[in-house]
Amino acid sequence: MPVNQQVVYRRRRLAALVVTLAVVAGIAFAVRALGIGGNGTSPGKATPAAADAGHTPAPTATLAPPPAPFPGYLLIADRGNDRLLLVDGAKHILWRYPHGKPSYPFHFDDDSFFSNDYSRIITNQEEQHTLEILSFPKGKVVWHYGHPNVKGSSPGYLDTPDDAYLLGNSTRTVADAYNCRVLFISAAKKIVRQVGTTGVCGHNPPSLLGAPNGDTPYSGGRMLITEITGSWVDAIGPHNKVLWTVQAPVAYPSDAQWLGHGRILLADYSAPGHILVMTKTGRVLWRYGPATGPGALDHPSLALKLPNGLIAVNDDFNDRVVLIDPAKHRIVWQYGARKHPGTAAGLLNTPDGMDFLPYAVAQRVPAIGRMLLRSNR
Repeated sequence: MPVNQQVVYRRRRLAALVVTLAVVAGIAFAVRALGIGGNGTSPGKATPAAADAGHTPAPTATLAPPPAPFPGYLLIADRGNDRLLLVDGAKHILWRYPHGKPSYPFHFDDDSFFSNDYSRIITNQEEQHTLEILSFPKGKVVWHYGHPNVKGSSPGYLDTPDDAYLLGNSTRTVADAYNCRVLFISAAKKIVRQVGTTGVCGHNPPSLLGAPNGDTPYSGGRMLITEITGSWVDAIGPHNKVLWTVQAPVAYPSDAQWLGHGRILLADYSAPGHILVMTKTGRVLWRYGPATGPGALDHPSLALKLPNGLIAVNDDFNDRVVLIDPAKHRIVWQYGARKHPGTAAGLLNTPDGMDFLPYAVAQRVPAIGRMLLRSNR
């Protein structure tokens, strides 16, 4: 083909290609304008791919590690203020109960403990003579036992209940102090087991107990029962078998906790108060209890050993919760102001119970993690 004819031919092919591309582009534009998709979407509605392209999901927020000095969060039963608080090491209030008027009376909350899966909180109202279970973190009353402000000993009644726990099989336990018994209560509110004899007080476990104020569960279905009268600590097996019993060298034992390897952590509810670690044979391994000064305790009711080795203490009549470093033998942190009760942030009024929520649990349980993220913001 002559050169001039080749040029003309190429120009015609190029022009045809341009026209074809223009037609295709016009059809595509019309299809988008009409919203007609090959996946059957209706006019005016974007396809999922288009929606994702325009709204890329934000990365999932992560829960930052809690501030020092403890690797988690403290649940505090602020008895004198009729409330529960969850605080971190920087003394931020991250959760509270109740908000406004509670759906069930909530007065004199003496102790509060998480369930094994941290989805519920069981709390006893000592002078209200009731137990309650709250969903966590929603804070909804899902179960209760007893009759508000009416003490008694017949089924459905309590007299000054102390230290309620929710066991892994959903049984509720409580030291029914002035009925001189420890009760095991089913979800259906039936007493399924009892240690002690109702209304008969003395020290002869499992038949008789002297005003029990602690019933701490530990491994293998065992329980530590703390008796006020006589300062006894009893280890009771799952079938009410007495494993051992020891008399503690304190004036008023409160809420013995099992540390393992034959050791017990115990509070002395006195003034000045003491915290001690003792063996199950009665030998004292460690003791804290200054007689005077800012480190002195006034009726401490509960001591818990935290994962980092610090010991958390309810210093009831000093209106504070403190952390004691057992190696340094001194208080290294406190929430509340000594002898200064109040309701404002940073203040407490006769705190009488607590429990620990680990950071790892907050990371693992979505509902708790979301609640803490919202609170931190």
